[in-house]
Amino acid sequence: MTWDILNVIGTIAFALSGAVVAMEEEYDIYGVFVLGMATAFGGGVLRNIFIGIPVPTLWEQGPLLWTATIAMAVCFCLPVALIRYWKRWEQLLDAIGLAAFAVQGALYATQLGRPLSAVVVAAVMTGIGGGMIRDVLAGRRPMVLRDEIYALWAILAGLLIGTGMIAHSNPIQLYGLCAFITIMRMFSVFYKWRLPRRGLQKGLV
Repeated sequence: MTWDILNVIGTIAFALSGAVVAMEEEYDIYGVFVLGMATAFGGGVLRNIFIGIPVPTLWEQGPLLWTATIAMAVCFCLPVALIRYWKRWEQLLDAIGLAAFAVQGALYATQLGRPLSAVVVAAVMTGIGGGMIRDVLAGRRPMVLRDEIYALWAILAGLLIGTGMIAHSNPIQLYGLCAFITIMRMFSVFYKWRLPRRGLQKGLV
């Protein structure tokens, strides 16, 4: 049940995130659905590639595909004023998707008996992969590589679950971890926490 709920939460959050970005770039309805699907499922595809799961398993997720489709269709039909108002919550949607998918990816790798390194990779790829694909398709520099602390929270989820500090069979701990990651991601946005950067023009910043 925990697995299914995290899947639904992450899928809806990222599908809406991709759809809103597509509309910001003035893509047509096809572009909206492509970007939304890529955001919602791209991370899972990358995760499967990295931990050795056949990619076609994506097509076994019929209910999730329909969930994402319905969410994007509703978003596309909303009045522009409402979408603009909703856009204020774009970072929160992205944070919720990151948290839900990072935890879900770590759980997936743990249940398959993968080592800690694979659990962390699964958490990171599931959590940030869709967003990276979304930004590339939208012609943007991937947020995870340049903006506030982002991937670090997915790494943390993988480490906590992979080392057993968060029990994969305890729903309360898992939901608590999702909430914690979401809150910390929003803190990093609000307070502009950043990892050290070094540019050729300004040096270390």
